[in-house]
Amino acid sequence: MVNIIWVMLTVIGIVFAMFNGTMEQVNEAIFKGGKEAVTISIGFISVLVFWLGLMKVAENAGLLEKLGNLFKPIVTRLFPEVPPEHPAMGYMLSNMMANLFGLGNAATPLGIKAMEQLKVLNGNSDKASRSMITFLAINTSSLTLIPTTVIAIMMTYGSSSPTSIVGPTLIATFLSTTGAIVIDRYFYYRRKRKG
Repeated sequence: MVNIIWVMLTVIGIVFAMFNGTMEQVNEAIFKGGKEAVTISIGFISVLVFWLGLMKVAENAGLLEKLGNLFKPIVTRLFPEVPPEHPAMGYMLSNMMANLFGLGNAATPLGIKAMEQLKVLNGNSDKASRSMITFLAINTSSLTLIPTTVIAIMMTYGSSSPTSIVGPTLIATFLSTTGAIVIDRYFYYRRKRKG
């Protein structure tokens, strides 16, 4: 469906530009956008390779496992329906650790795997379980210590202080994650009272 939406937006834009007489600006924007996409991608690669390498070192040193164990009591309380040793719990913890370090690109496949395992726990039902809803809320708000993607963009565009975003990001993501959990719990208990 998303592919269809993108194709429709592109076709509508080109047709509008043809009738509006702005096809030259559209062509210029396409080539300028392509050039900027490559520049940004190269900037992302350097930062992501660094942080993914650092994550691999942390994983091999056992730091990620220790961080996972540190957060496990909190996560098991947030997801009481998920057995602590179930693969879904491991994927959720790994996803949260990747998001914590601002590695959204690395967190995405882990989040998908976690959702697949949560669906299995839910009896392969098409209706989302409580754990799936809670995980989606937490994953979307994602508490972040180091926003690597934003730092990479700021470095690519020559920011004099690309890490100045760390403090505000930490505060904003802490508040968004707290808000997501509170709202998730509110609607869960409201549904439970009605049912």
